[in-house]
Amino acid sequence: MSEPGPSSVPTSADPRSKRPTKRRALSPTSAQASAVTHLFKNPEREIVLPAGAKSRSLAPPPEIVANVQGSSAGAGSGEFHVYKASRRREYERLRLMDEEVRQEEEKLEFERKREEQKKKDEEKTNKNRRRRAKKKEKEKSGKEDKEMTDVDKIQAANEKVVSANQAANGDTTEDKEDAVPVIQDQGNIVIHDDD
Repeated sequence: MSEPGPSSVPTSADPRSKRPTKRRALSPTSAQASAVTHLFKNPEREIVLPAGAKSRSLAPPPEIVANVQGSSAGAGSGEFHVYKASRRREYERLRLMDEEVRQEEEKLEFERKREEQKKKDEEKTNKNRRRRAKKKEKEKSGKEDKEMTDVDKIQAANEKVVSANQAANGDTTEDKEDAVPVIQDQGNIVIHDDD
């Protein structure tokens, strides 16, 4: 017996062969990859996409011929099948018309709901924006109070005490300084004068 020669080995499996091996799609991912590779081999070529079932358009209504039988006395054996096919086409045309109407209604309903939701979202966003701005103003005014120096705080306290004393004494003139304790600020030390 002779040893198997090169004729018994498939050409694509022969190591001496220069022919490329066949690539088979083993998974959906590799099938898609091979399709994309095939498309990129000739980028100038126009790509034609198949028309889907959704893109079917309405056929025109049939031309109705009143006398299809001619001069014979009754319908022949083939007339029934002609009638059935005509009826099936007409029902399909009516079904497509109903489907188009339903899709338009759904689209309008979707747009209406989307507008309502958009309006609600805008209202909520504006409400939150106003709340954040109000909070920011409050924090800003609080920071201004904190940024007041000790001298400013002392002067504000003095003014409050003066106005309180004047209201208690019934005196509205501010030239009586002996009734109000004077607070002096000397650096970090606060001195209260009672004289």
